[in-house]
Amino acid sequence: MNSIGKLMTPSRVLVLGFAMAILFGALLLTLPQATQDGLGLPFLNAVFTATSAVCVTGLVVVDTATTFTIFGQGIILLLIQVGGLGFMTFATLFAFILGKKITFKERLLLQEALNQVSVEGIVRLVKSVIQISFAIEAIGALILTIRWSFDFSWSKALYLGIFHSISAFNNAGFDLFGDFSSLTAYVGDPVTNITIMLLIICGGLGFIVLADLLANKGKTIKLHTKIVLQVSGTLILVGAALIFIIEFANPKTLGPLPIGTKVLAAFFQSVSPRTAGFNTINIAGMYDTTLLSMIVLMFIGASSGSTGGGIKTTTFIAIILSVLSTYRNQPHVVLKERTLPKDVIQKAWAITTSAAFLIFIVISILSLTERVDLLAILFEVTSAFGTVGLSMGITPTLSSVGKMAIILTMFIGRVGPLTLAFVLSQKRKNIRTAQIKYPDERIMIG
Repeated sequence: MNSIGKLMTPSRVLVLGFAMAILFGALLLTLPQATQDGLGLPFLNAVFTATSAVCVTGLVVVDTATTFTIFGQGIILLLIQVGGLGFMTFATLFAFILGKKITFKERLLLQEALNQVSVEGIVRLVKSVIQISFAIEAIGALILTIRWSFDFSWSKALYLGIFHSISAFNNAGFDLFGDFSSLTAYVGDPVTNITIMLLIICGGLGFIVLADLLANKGKTIKLHTKIVLQVSGTLILVGAALIFIIEFANPKTLGPLPIGTKVLAAFFQSVSPRTAGFNTINIAGMYDTTLLSMIVLMFIGASSGSTGGGIKTTTFIAIILSVLSTYRNQPHVVLKERTLPKDVIQKAWAITTSAAFLIFIVISILSLTERVDLLAILFEVTSAFGTVGLSMGITPTLSSVGKMAIILTMFIGRVGPLTLAFVLSQKRKNIRTAQIKYPDERIMIG
């Protein structure tokens, strides 16, 4: 038993927990009660859907609204909530309800799940995460319910409001409007667009950032919070400007829309690639330049400790600063009069390189198994890794091998970078090996 306990490190427990949640959800989705035809989903499609929900991605092989019953949609919504908050946070919620004490081992797991450097104050942080999440989701659900009550009955508007608020805050991108249409029917509706965008942004900023902002009211916020806000804001503005300019006259996207709606749609499609997956205009109809810009946004993704994926905004800025310091021949990477530690830069490069290598491998596989355009494959794979959920329409047509490749990509995208960052940050127990310093010798670079 002791040997098993040593093998089950926090990283492994988290990976296993996500895998078990996916398997449990998939089995439920294969039940006859889950689908409207009474047959249940085929197992591979069920695993794909469950993975997409737990990994808060939003890629779907079947239409959520027309395929699933209320029971099936409820399972998907539960998986989204578990995946967004993290199964350890969700388990802690039940522990609070039952009055159970949080053990030290559970605190270590929470530390890993929330990307913290110590267990100090971890339970208090989890309480804040739960309170903030449910409060934001409730506000979003209320606004969307009131807005959609003009289009549907109050009961349906309430159901749609709750579902889409949870889906948006957790950056999942699942929708219930049918025929893979997402939010295209509301492209010009400011209430729907702004509410969904704010939910996506709040979920993508990260629980640590939200807690810091609420605790300090913006006066003495941490460096991490400042960087996340600045980088996120810059990416949204730059992305919106590029989409607006490039797609302005495109007859398949922004072309036919009034100028105000064009601005709204451009901002929405700049926010959504930050791992949300909703769309208000036709993604497949975009110009290649726009799609490439969105691929970059999807690769960067949201922020550390958030409901989103990607390499993360802080990783991106660390890489950029590292490159600039090399160009300037500076010995240290400096950010706002603070030196970033060497291990932080190393982790940033390791995460980015691993992500790029994974995407390359999966693209190579899909280029052999799927008869679609290479750009569509690149878009799909990056969307899966970044747990975004946007697609050029090829997801339902994927082969069995293609589905399995995307399932693995979504899973790694959700747990891989986070787990990798913590594994790399842990000190090795072999002290003798750590103390050895081998002689320096240069190799030719560049």
